[in-house]
Amino acid sequence: MKLFSGFPAGKLEVTPLPNLFFSELLPAIDDLAELKVTLHLFWLLAHRKTPYVRASELRADRTLLQSLAAAAQPDQALARALARAVERGTLLQWNSAEETWYFMNTERGRRALEKIEQEAPPRASLAPEPVSPSERPNIFTLYEQNIGLLTPMLVEELKEAEREYPSEWIADAIRLAVENNKRSWRYARKILERWKTEGRDARQKKKTWYDETYAPFIKR
Repeated sequence: MKLFSGFPAGKLEVTPLPNLFFSELLPAIDDLAELKVTLHLFWLLAHRKTPYVRASELRADRTLLQSLAAAAQPDQALARALARAVERGTLLQWNSAEETWYFMNTERGRRALEKIEQEAPPRASLAPEPVSPSERPNIFTLYEQNIGLLTPMLVEELKEAEREYPSEWIADAIRLAVENNKRSWRYARKILERWKTEGRDARQKKKTWYDETYAPFIKR
């Protein structure tokens, strides 16, 4: 173990953390890599003008990778930690054609992401019609292109979903997650669970389709 010599005397730069981090977020995080990545992004975003960090920057960040060095494969640990932070709602994620951007889920981050969403060109439909079964995108490709990086844990969850739900259901659930700016597998999975319980066509009978079907998930 490397001995820490202590904080030096005099004025030091600090990184502010919201009280909610300690009272709500910290008790919920049960993965060390996720905690390290979350704290690292608080530090990065507090000391830069841009409200986002690119995935390529994080993969090249020596300080961050050194903190994840205990993992057998730091790159995979980073991808898993980012996916968990996005799924938890700590981070917001935006996928461009070339890059993935991460924003802290703060007022500043939400405003920045909203601006990008408004200025970005419209995305192509995930399930254009007609599409034959042989032409449908692989579920892993759909996820990576529209939600984010895959982790071993998510791979297993997606395989399980493929066994449980029709492929067109999964594609439509991911599409709805993108359209509603809720890019996480947790959100898409809850849509699938609701369709399985109530029937997919039942949503057509409701007068307020969006509010009645997805409000419970948005307000979770």
